[in-house]
Amino acid sequence: MAIEFVVPMNPGEISRRELVRRLGGGLGGLALSGLLSGWEQPARGGEGERHSVEPRAAHHEPRATAVIQLFMHGGPSHVDLLDPKPELSRLDGQSPPGEVADDENRTTYLMGSPFPFSKHGQSGLEFSSVMAGVARHADEIAVVRSMFTEHRNHEQAIWMANTGLIVSGRPNLGSWVAYGLGSENRNLPAYVALPDPTGVPTDGARNWSSGWLPPLYQGTSIRSEGLPVLHLQPRQPRGAAVEDSRLGLLRRLNERHRQQRPAELELDARMASFELAARMQLAATDALDLSQETAATQALYGLDNDVSRSYGRRCLMARRLVERGVRFVQLFMRGQPWDTHNSNTEGTRSCCAQTDQPVAGLLTDLKQRGLLDSTLVLWGGEFGRTPAAEQRDGSRSRGNEGRDHHPYGFSVWLAGGGIRGGQAYGATDDFGYRAVVNRTSTADLHATILHQLGLDHERLTYTHNSRQERLTDVYKARILDELLL
Repeated sequence: MAIEFVVPMNPGEISRRELVRRLGGGLGGLALSGLLSGWEQPARGGEGERHSVEPRAAHHEPRATAVIQLFMHGGPSHVDLLDPKPELSRLDGQSPPGEVADDENRTTYLMGSPFPFSKHGQSGLEFSSVMAGVARHADEIAVVRSMFTEHRNHEQAIWMANTGLIVSGRPNLGSWVAYGLGSENRNLPAYVALPDPTGVPTDGARNWSSGWLPPLYQGTSIRSEGLPVLHLQPRQPRGAAVEDSRLGLLRRLNERHRQQRPAELELDARMASFELAARMQLAATDALDLSQETAATQALYGLDNDVSRSYGRRCLMARRLVERGVRFVQLFMRGQPWDTHNSNTEGTRSCCAQTDQPVAGLLTDLKQRGLLDSTLVLWGGEFGRTPAAEQRDGSRSRGNEGRDHHPYGFSVWLAGGGIRGGQAYGATDDFGYRAVVNRTSTADLHATILHQLGLDHERLTYTHNSRQERLTDVYKARILDELLL
């Protein structure tokens, strides 16, 4: 399409402002023409393209259609939960050997776990005593014991775990999934975040941000107590005919407004959100009404226990959402409760008391309903914790020690969605200090999750600032084939 700009021979006939206005209008017409030509076909593209959450074809046959991410803010202690270290217990109280000495001199003596480990299932996979509920699913779980990350501060490590780099402002894993696959249910969001009703996690809403991807793909935060979505129902009920006419008029006005502003991608997200909100009036109410569940199911998730009730409600909501076609659901705790600088034993036990039964109930329920095969469950935090004791008061008294941040070796686990359970993949050294066997990067984990959803991490790209961006970005990621069925 050619555009001809006619400029008067006499500069006095037109002002510079008018000339710039006319030039801008011509370029705007060109942009609008390009946008409208691709209107019918949702595409994985880049800046300036129209976007939607209509379902898209995967790159290859998927093993999973949904992900439930159980993000444990603060960094759970791998040596107390998922990575037993007899040598660490044998040398409890002694100075660390040189090969595992703390490079920041924040910790003192080696500290064995106060929690006994035991083997579970036919596989004999080992779990700590404070994960007794999750341990019942040993044969469905693959524990990755060789994770490492690139920063020991919470925020940078959270960004790495969620977005693939230790810089802020990038899209989260859930946003990439929504962008790559769209939604299976036009009446519910493709990507849902379930924060703690008593407070947001560390780094707040950035945990479910779409970054520089169009806002259409950011997570929708839904409350697990009270009204799940505020302002969803009108104060005065309206008849179906009135509601249809009202929405039709709004749709036409919105489209006219959007055509006049083709470069403002936020309008796509805002209008799609309004339209989704209208459709959610019935769908969300049904999906999030836990009173429809039997007393036995509610008890399975720990809703009859004051300690586990809050996290259990979110786990049950997650099952109901993926059951209805939501692609990606994230569960969060308030703040960073696994950050056990002090009283590691007490803090770890408290976090497990809140989460172990609900997570076990989620796995049981998904399996009973035939959903575990198609739902990938991911558990883990931004890093692990040191094998040595941290005592911030400078004392060496026993009984109230903490553990510091530890990025060099830690554990996460996966279940369902085509994951081969009953295995521990990779290993740290004898003290749980460094990943030494089958070292696994965040990019490897992300590439594997996308692969199970039918997405090629190297082909799932978005043009941002003239650069082809992707979740795994600068890293040579590999699919963890050993984890897969």
